[in-house]
Amino acid sequence: MKSVCVFCGGNPGRDPAYLAAAARLGAELATSGLALVYGGATVGLMGAVADAAIAHGGEVVGVIPDFIAGREIAHLGVTRLEIVSTMHERKARMAALADAFIALPGGFGTLDELFEILTWAQLGLHRKPIAVLNIAGYFDGLLAFLDRARDEQLLRSEYRAMLLVETDPARLVALLRVQSPPVVEAWLKPDQT
Repeated sequence: MKSVCVFCGGNPGRDPAYLAAAARLGAELATSGLALVYGGATVGLMGAVADAAIAHGGEVVGVIPDFIAGREIAHLGVTRLEIVSTMHERKARMAALADAFIALPGGFGTLDELFEILTWAQLGLHRKPIAVLNIAGYFDGLLAFLDRARDEQLLRSEYRAMLLVETDPARLVALLRVQSPPVVEAWLKPDQT
C-alpha cells in the first residue's frame, strides 16, 4: 500500500474532535510513508487532513473539479493538484490513485464517495480496503443501517464486512495495511431472487 484516499467534509463540523482526528490521520499517513489522495480543498476537514500531512512531510495529491477550484478553495500547497472537469472524473481519478479508502465525517459528498467505492468493490471493480474513521460515534447510525440491511437480507454479509470501522487513526492505518477484501461473487443466481 502506497496511497490512501480520504473522503471527508469541506466543513469542519460542530464537534472539534472531527478536525483533531482529521489532523491526526493526515499526520499518521505522512509518518507512515503513505501518500494522501483527497478532494483538493483548503477548507474544513479536507484542509485539516491535507495540512497535517504536508506539515509532517507527506506527499499530498488533491483532485478537484474546476468549478470548485475556481472558487479559490483549491489547496495550492499540495504536492500535486489535479484539476478535472466533473465530480465523476474526480471520484474516478481519486479511486485510480489510491490503494485504500477512508471516510471521515462529512455530508452528501462524502457519503456519495464512500458508497460509490463500496459499490465498485461489491461489483468486483477493485479489491482495495475501505474504512470509516468513526469519530465521536459519527457513523454509528450509518453502521446500524447497514447492519439492518444485512439482517433484512438486502445486503450480503460479505459486502457488509467490506467496510472496516476504527476510532483511532494509527490503528486504522495499521488495519488497512493487513486487510485483504474478500473476493465475492456479485451476481445472484436465478434461485436466489
